[in-house]
Amino acid sequence: MNRFAEVFRPTAETTVLDVGGTSYNWEQIGARFPITLLNTVPLEADGLGAHFTLVQGSGTQLDFADRSFDIAFSNSVIEHVGPLEVQRAFAEELRRVGRQVWVQTPARNFFFEPHLLAPFIHFLPLSWQRRLVRNFSLWGWLTRPSQASVDRMLGGLRLLDYATFRSLFPDCEIRRERFLGFTKAFVAVRIEARKAPLFE
Repeated sequence: MNRFAEVFRPTAETTVLDVGGTSYNWEQIGARFPITLLNTVPLEADGLGAHFTLVQGSGTQLDFADRSFDIAFSNSVIEHVGPLEVQRAFAEELRRVGRQVWVQTPARNFFFEPHLLAPFIHFLPLSWQRRLVRNFSLWGWLTRPSQASVDRMLGGLRLLDYATFRSLFPDCEIRRERFLGFTKAFVAVRIEARKAPLFE
């Protein structure tokens, strides 16, 4: 979030659409500009500042006009929306409604899978993952999920590699977040009028 703030330098008038997010990330940078939080299920409004607007809807069919927000934002959501054609619709909608774009997703080739909280397991065939996740991932140890829950988690997750992510955001710069020299996440960034150098 600090990198986001450094790149865009939002002001009190900057309008942001956060697709699939909550107030948590914005509280980390003390955001006080207008933020619309769009989710498929309603969020709890209690305790939210007046600068937040809650909207229920689908990220693949945004009910907003073209370029109606200064920034279209999404953090670790596109890997959950479905197969590639749904991810493409999600990306197209974000690019349509935002004059500028910031979309982050974990990297498919990173050795640690952040949803399962386990190294390397996501490189295995799905049939192996189904058998191993419950007892060989931190997520499995902590939550002790049923097989149905494991199947929902694995079935609802489609991590992206660099080439695929780049194809979804052809008018954006694709930046890499790194950990110990490895790319752990990708960020698609589109800046209308560059105000600050992008990060590496």
